[in-house]
Amino acid sequence: MRQRFGIGFDSHLFVQNRPLILGGVTIEHSKGLKGHSDGDAVAHAVIDALLGAAAMGDIGRLFPDTDERWKGADSMQLLREVKRRILAASYTIVNVDATVVTEEPKLAPHIDEMRDNLSRALGLPVTAVSVKAKTNEKMDSVGRGKGLQVFAVASLGGA
Repeated sequence: MRQRFGIGFDSHLFVQNRPLILGGVTIEHSKGLKGHSDGDAVAHAVIDALLGAAAMGDIGRLFPDTDERWKGADSMQLLREVKRRILAASYTIVNVDATVVTEEPKLAPHIDEMRDNLSRALGLPVTAVSVKAKTNEKMDSVGRGKGLQVFAVASLGGA
């Protein structure tokens, strides 16, 4: 089996009057993430990692923010569509790993649910999905709480 790897990244600013959704989990917080879709930066970074591993472009190419069809879209549904495309191209998703960088809210209580949601969307055992949370030690705009960043890696087999 041939292995392929992809790296994904996403960042969003915090804004008022939006829910905070990460990994398909709505998290109690005073702010949500600015975005054309639901702003789920975990799902977006994983999507980009998968698309990168398959050399299929990026989330902006598939679901452009200039297209009203994706306004407010459920990012977990977008992830399921990317999975469908990956499998149609004869790849197998082996695993994904995501790291969320934010000062707040604390994400530890939500990690297991994020892993469960991602594993179901991708058709993977939860043991093949990792989500971690880190702070930025108050450095830069993320460290000052203006937004968050997510880094992701995906591995594929086949094709």
